[in-house]
Amino acid sequence: MKYRWAALLAGLLALAVACSGAAELEVEKPEPTGGTIVAQPVVPQLDQSIHSLPLDDILFDTFGTTSARFVPLDEISDELQNGLRDAIVPVDRPAYGEPDSLPWLTDEHLIIGYESGSETFAYPINILNFHEIVNDTIGGEPFLVTYCPLCFSGVVFSRNVDGETLTFGNTSALYQSDLVMYDHQTGSYWFQVAGEAVVGTLTGSRLKPLPSATMPWGDWKTLHPGTRLMTGTEQQETLFATSRYASGFGSGYQDRINNEQFAFPVDADKLDGRLSAGEIVLTVEVGVDGGATAFPLGIIGDGAANAEVGGLPVVVFTTAGGLSVGAFSRDTNGQTLTFSYEKDDQNFVDEETGSTWDMAGRAQSGPLLGSRLDRMSTRRSFWFAVAISFPGIEIYNP
Repeated sequence: MKYRWAALLAGLLALAVACSGAAELEVEKPEPTGGTIVAQPVVPQLDQSIHSLPLDDILFDTFGTTSARFVPLDEISDELQNGLRDAIVPVDRPAYGEPDSLPWLTDEHLIIGYESGSETFAYPINILNFHEIVNDTIGGEPFLVTYCPLCFSGVVFSRNVDGETLTFGNTSALYQSDLVMYDHQTGSYWFQVAGEAVVGTLTGSRLKPLPSATMPWGDWKTLHPGTRLMTGTEQQETLFATSRYASGFGSGYQDRINNEQFAFPVDADKLDGRLSAGEIVLTVEVGVDGGATAFPLGIIGDGAANAEVGGLPVVVFTTAGGLSVGAFSRDTNGQTLTFSYEKDDQNFVDEETGSTWDMAGRAQSGPLLGSRLDRMSTRRSFWFAVAISFPGIEIYNP
């Protein structure tokens, strides 16, 4: 069982060497430590006769187990396909601890934050770099935390599809340099950023994205001092406390993506030149078919982006140069608000009442003190993956 983030670093090294005219390097990925995270499930055979994209566009990363690094779905044997399943091990039934439970976690590390009623939960990106998928149920909601290190794509989905609760694993395959998941119940394959089944009996089905936030751990912890932090699994509650999870991506990867030097195959004709391939965007979505808009976080910087998505007034709050981000409805208490950002006070202010708001969408002072904005469903990713998932998506222009 091996990890794609290490393969990515090896791929970047190989890419740099290849670009200089040298031969590609073969680099083994590290073996995991700390025990088993999830047992291998019994999964129905994938029905390859049903698919919404060419089967040879789905490429299995064989991690050096065959002579070919990438093998398309229509050429891979069932035995190897099954053997590669969950080579990047998902987290099933995670354990949570207090905010100080992970000794290596600093205020600068990024997390994906999720809220359930009055409770909040944090999933460090450094852990997701290794495991990519988390299945859990909190407050009666079966949900899925997904992250693909290749496209910096973090999305939280509901696991309910057509009245059935699905459990997800990792195929070890890629589509356009993005994670391909499978579900245990039907064996269907799912494109992660789009949250769409692309091969198998559920082809055409889409997962419902749930409200979440991405921000530095220090910001999330300040907003939610009682937050629960993913620390391991039910079997090994402190599994993620080891220093091996302290390592993140090195610098320079985003620059390579902006130059379209992808470590894994991407079709050039699927790219969208309206933004640089490596621009980090946040999509804000209204309903299943209500519309979506991509907000370029690096362009917005620190600020409040007021917009309409699918006819609904929304606002995107960003600080820390776009690293800390959340999206909300601007409709509250029977009125539509318009926001600006006060850099000196590091607060958001609505023009209609002069109330101040924090990054969690909570009014801190003014006539609307105690009010709270409804969080919107989002996806955060490099632009190239969003553009491939949602061709022609509207882009917010500040």
